[in-house]
Amino acid sequence: MPGWPSRITIDPEVCNGRPTIRGKRIAVQTILEFLSAGESKEELLKQYPSLEPADIQACLRVAAKLMDHRFVVRKSA
Repeated sequence: MPGWPSRITIDPEVCNGRPTIRGKRIAVQTILEFLSAGESKEELLKQYPSLEPADIQACLRVAAKLMDHRFVVRKSA
């Protein structure tokens, strides 16, 4: 996945350690939530002028990569 490792950062001092875009206080989760609510990439770029189109693409790549993992659901007490 070229491009996303340099765009998505995790810093315990920024947004409580959640993945953010290039160390800014814009969480990957925020961008994904806007997209899932039907917001267009163009509108996101207007709302967040410091974003670049490649940042939004990197968010989608990270989400896709996470879904590539196998998850096991176990009952807890």
